[in-house]
Amino acid sequence: MGDMQTLSRRAFVFGSAAVAGGIVFGAYGPAEAAAPSADGNPLAAGLGPNSVTFNPWVEISPDKITLIAQHADIGQGVGSVQPIMIAEEMDLDPGQFEVRFAGPSPAYFNTGFKEELAPFLAADQSPAAEAARAAALESLRKSGLQMTGGSSTIPDTYEKLRVAGAVARETLKAAAAKRSGVAIADIRTQSGHVILPDGSKIPYVSLAAEAARIPPVLDAQPRDPSTWRMLGKPMTRLDVRAKVMGELQFGIDQKMEGMLYASVKLNPGKGQPLKSYDASKARAMPGVKKILEIKNGVAVIATNSWYAMKAVDAIACEWAPSAYPAEQADHWKVLESSFKPEFLGKEWRTIGDVGAGLKTGKLVEAEYRAPYVAHQPLEPLNGIGLVTDKGMEIWVGHQSPQAVQAIAANAIGVKPEQVTFHNQWTGGSFGHRLEFENVRVLAEIANQMRGTPIKLVFSREEDFLQDIPRQIAIARHRGSVANGKIVATDLQLASTAPFKGLLERMGAPSKDPDPQLAAGTWNVYYDIPNFRAISYEAQGLSPCTTWRSVGASTAGFFTESFIDELIHAAGLDPMKARIAMCNVPHYRKLLETVAEMSTWKGPLGNGRGRGVAFVESFGTPVAEVVEVTATDRGIRIDKVWVAVDVGKVIDPVNFENQVQGGVVWGLGHAINCEITYSKGAAQQTNYNHHEAMRIHQCPVIEVRGLENDPKVRGLGEPPVPPAAPALANAIFAATGKRIREMPFNKFIDFV
Repeated sequence: MGDMQTLSRRAFVFGSAAVAGGIVFGAYGPAEAAAPSADGNPLAAGLGPNSVTFNPWVEISPDKITLIAQHADIGQGVGSVQPIMIAEEMDLDPGQFEVRFAGPSPAYFNTGFKEELAPFLAADQSPAAEAARAAALESLRKSGLQMTGGSSTIPDTYEKLRVAGAVARETLKAAAAKRSGVAIADIRTQSGHVILPDGSKIPYVSLAAEAARIPPVLDAQPRDPSTWRMLGKPMTRLDVRAKVMGELQFGIDQKMEGMLYASVKLNPGKGQPLKSYDASKARAMPGVKKILEIKNGVAVIATNSWYAMKAVDAIACEWAPSAYPAEQADHWKVLESSFKPEFLGKEWRTIGDVGAGLKTGKLVEAEYRAPYVAHQPLEPLNGIGLVTDKGMEIWVGHQSPQAVQAIAANAIGVKPEQVTFHNQWTGGSFGHRLEFENVRVLAEIANQMRGTPIKLVFSREEDFLQDIPRQIAIARHRGSVANGKIVATDLQLASTAPFKGLLERMGAPSKDPDPQLAAGTWNVYYDIPNFRAISYEAQGLSPCTTWRSVGASTAGFFTESFIDELIHAAGLDPMKARIAMCNVPHYRKLLETVAEMSTWKGPLGNGRGRGVAFVESFGTPVAEVVEVTATDRGIRIDKVWVAVDVGKVIDPVNFENQVQGGVVWGLGHAINCEITYSKGAAQQTNYNHHEAMRIHQCPVIEVRGLENDPKVRGLGEPPVPPAAPALANAIFAATGKRIREMPFNKFIDFV
């Protein structure tokens, strides 16, 4: 794994240079576009004759235009919105270009992570905060870190893809001007063509060879949003028809000539070894070709996936015990004992004198809990691997291309550059495709079957058993109220460290406090004179990893539920109090908007209740109101109102769908889901044991997007954290009962 550390030291500068007979157009920004590229154009190596590449997102050959989606499409729309951002500037229409996912390259380093890496609140736009973000950006540039996650897709690409398209457009115009003798000022573009003053049209594809021989127009500027044809307007995602009609090929659909199939049984004690096994029954089953022992389990090679799954299930295994407590009750005991100085992660933020503040007025104390939960995407883990004497090719949907190379290379003893990675359309992730359970196993199996393509498919049960879940957490919060105001809050939580765990498995361990544990706790934007947020990092529990909205998925529930308790203790209205306390103007506008959307006028009565929650995660503020009715059969969720400020709504239809999906995801897991351990293994191994929201439970969800934030923000995760506390607060408003632990169905029924 040393190669991952080497990668982190590599520097990449966007820019322009003549490469392999083509042209390279940098597109991080106008200034950066003029700088020479140290690593070259990742598209240049495969460039055909008379073709041109606009580094690193545009490739034009004599017969087609290909636009590169640098992020992984895990259902959030990358395969549509990213090429559309380029196409908008290039004057291309849907259907005039193909889309291809980027391969591993530092050219695609994620600039969007700079916001999370800088130790400042997202709403802080001070010179010091911006200087820290600039330093973080430089660090990212040097690392060349290519990753999809943290709701960073749009923040990362909004600027550079539009510039890339603009540079391509203007250079194609310059090539047409040189061919025709017409001044560039008299040339325009439309629908994949350069249009001359006499109305004649020159297709872009016919200009590729000439464009490759002239200097790129590096000072090209993206167009003003007021001129947009597609962006900012309702549009159909490029992948919708293919998905609806079953035509789109996901990773699990891929096939190769001569391919054999594999399925696995791994130690359910996550990462621990296999002690012994008996495969006598499996060897005699239909379709079985081979039984292989791998690092922490066994694999069956068969003529199809079903045969492989059935046979591997018949293998009797003796496992080494888990490295964490075997029973769930002991996991909670470890957490309960983690509020100690030796487990301190960090005191993230302190304002005023919290000790004195807690002695003023009425003291309120509450403990909250959040369980492990699974990622459970619809498409189980899978991949195709082919190992030869030259190295490995791997076809798998993943969010970290360079890490896939490093993990696979380490598993079979080759260099990362000997692993060729082909990213795939992915049927969901929610953080699952940031881990490597399938990558390592596939590499080991393919290495034992050299020369034969191997398709690995995890059974649904194995996918659940091997899933590295969301963090388990406990919060112990204290606060005080006096004279109708919140005087002090002391917010403390203990949890496993998801981001540090992921880094360790990537081969880049960190000794720093896990920043995700504080998300949803330290970034509270209420005017509370005495405020403290502290995290403790529990040790010796199940490995955990990033899950949709990561730390905010648990801490957001803890914090906004507790704020609601304090507001109630102070005798205030939950909405009016939040608006009055909110100290960021455009965040306050968000709360005012959701109040207007829901016609908030105070208590509803008659068994009905509304709850509100406001959480900022990954820089995006979201306010949600949930309305419920207490019926004879249980709680019915009637309606949800959501207001989100992303600075710029790029795709209104996908925006609404993403928000609605995030709310459903957040509500469903708050109500129904948990992973518990017995004998070191997850007890929930399929959807019937880890049930998301059912369609009959789904409320009407009304969404409004605001554009007051000075920066363009991401959307994939931020709608999730407010859902649970808004629902819990609504249940309290309807019934008088506080729910302080997820899943809620342990304490109340839902209809």
